[in-house]
This record gives sequence, structure tokens and C-alpha cells, in this order.
Amino acid sequence: MSWVPQAKDSPIGIVIGNIVEPYLSIFRRFIPPIGMIDFSPIVAIFALKFVQIGLLTVWFWIVSLI
Repeated sequence: MSWVPQAKDSPIGIVIGNIVEPYLSIFRRFIPPIGMIDFSPIVAIFALKFVQIGLLTVWFWIVSLI
């Protein structure tokens, strides 16, 4: 949303912000913005991807035991 500042104030932007802000705030505590660039969304996406890979690995392991 920072790339299109007008989108943040739109009704859809407000809803999306309310959904993702609690998750992003975890990463923003540890990763400060560098200049005008906020890298916390990139790290948050990588974290979600690692969780997805981990859950799929556990799922396939459980299924292989059955």
C-alpha cells in the first residue's frame, strides 16, 4: 500500500490494512524501515512460506505413516 498512497485511505485499503497489520506489526518490531523502504512485508512473506513448507512436510510425513 505504500507504493500507492491513495489506496491506503480507500475502503478496500482500510480493510486490507486491518487484516494484515497485526501480522506485520510482529516483524516491524524487529526490522526498522531503511529510509522510505519497509522490508518487514518481504520478511513476513518469507516466514509464511517457511511455515507452509514446514506444514506440508509434516503433513506428507503423517500421510506416509498411514
